[in-house]
Amino acid sequence: MNIRKLRSAAMAISAAGVAISLAACGSAGPAGSNVSSDAATMWGLTGGNQPVLQKSVDDWNQANPDKSIKLDFFANDAYKTKVRTAVGAGEGPTFIYGWGGGVLKSYVDAGQVDDLSGFLKDNPEVKDRYLPSVLKNGEVDGKTYALPNNNVQPVVLYYNKEAFDKAGAQPPKTWDELMALVPKFKDVGIAPFSLGGQSKWPDLMWLEYLVERIGGPEVFANIAANKPGAWSDPAVKEALTKIQELVDAGGFINGFSSIAADSNADQALMYTGKSAMILQGGWIYQGMKKDAADFVKSGKLGYTTFPTVSGGKGDPANVVGNPSNFWSISAKATDAQKKAALDYVKDGMFTDANTDALINSGAVPVVQGIESKLEASPDKDFLTFVYGLAKNAPSFTLSWDQALSPAQGDAMLSNLDQIFLKKITPEQFITMMNATVGK
Repeated sequence: MNIRKLRSAAMAISAAGVAISLAACGSAGPAGSNVSSDAATMWGLTGGNQPVLQKSVDDWNQANPDKSIKLDFFANDAYKTKVRTAVGAGEGPTFIYGWGGGVLKSYVDAGQVDDLSGFLKDNPEVKDRYLPSVLKNGEVDGKTYALPNNNVQPVVLYYNKEAFDKAGAQPPKTWDELMALVPKFKDVGIAPFSLGGQSKWPDLMWLEYLVERIGGPEVFANIAANKPGAWSDPAVKEALTKIQELVDAGGFINGFSSIAADSNADQALMYTGKSAMILQGGWIYQGMKKDAADFVKSGKLGYTTFPTVSGGKGDPANVVGNPSNFWSISAKATDAQKKAALDYVKDGMFTDANTDALINSGAVPVVQGIESKLEASPDKDFLTFVYGLAKNAPSFTLSWDQALSPAQGDAMLSNLDQIFLKKITPEQFITMMNATVGK
């Protein structure tokens, strides 16, 4: 299996963290009592992959009590704040969960993560398990500092088939068709789109795809490369304008700015029929499979690609999202913790049981040779759809909030929030973002 055209992009983490007290949403699980006080530490995210990771670590701890791992889980938004604070202070966990690229580069530049190139050279079977194009997202300056740890995650347009039947509508293939659906759904008392605006990062999926469809991947490539004035590309202004036109038309559910994605409230609005559609990551399928099993099993969930934009330069097959999540190993960990971590990466991850568990959860693992497993899954329609999106994409652009420098990423999400709330104009957004170039 070869997702041959996944394109890596730079990633970054927000630099200036605000220290907060966070309670872990999980623990080391049933094997927790066997975890030693000097165990390797691992922070994961709550959500669809949580049970799979928990089981993997529990199994590892039971089989390797002398190389145990202490696992804690955090909600996405809380984790990003906590980890940037901890890593910045040189107190990150042994396993640093991330998204690769520029976020990773900030760790590398600060000397906070180990070079894993030698580990891969000594253990070629580990390197060979991965889809090569995904593995490259863990590289900085030709050296590997992070290894993929879960599934490929393009952003998908999900929809409620019952809502579409009620409105007598079809999934939009073009932006004009999307805009024409807004009054149709409003007429039958259904919000066209759900949006977790309180979390801000879901807003970004709209900007990413619109810029991609209008201007192609080169527009963001120039932004990520810190080219002066790159935000002034006409595709950015047109995308921001279209977002505000959709807001003006009533395209998003009332109160979207107070809806949090971490609680899955945004996806729940779609599968309960209060909204017709949601633009979200491939990862939310796992949540819906668990929280709305009847809705998914009954075939009421639809999914499709983001619409084309008339006159746009971008290939309709291009996607945005996350090629995978990654583990980096903290340079500040003890030798014993590092050994435990690398042994787990080699022998505890992507075992047959772990790979099967990921597929059973509704995810596409980033490893080679799993086509037959995907075809045998009850979720094969969605899994093969996601696999096809990634495999056939001429360009797979990494989520911008991870691709940009810390200062730019924070500024972009804050300013984009103001765009959705109609508090600033596209021109003001562009001016403020151009001022962050190189920072």
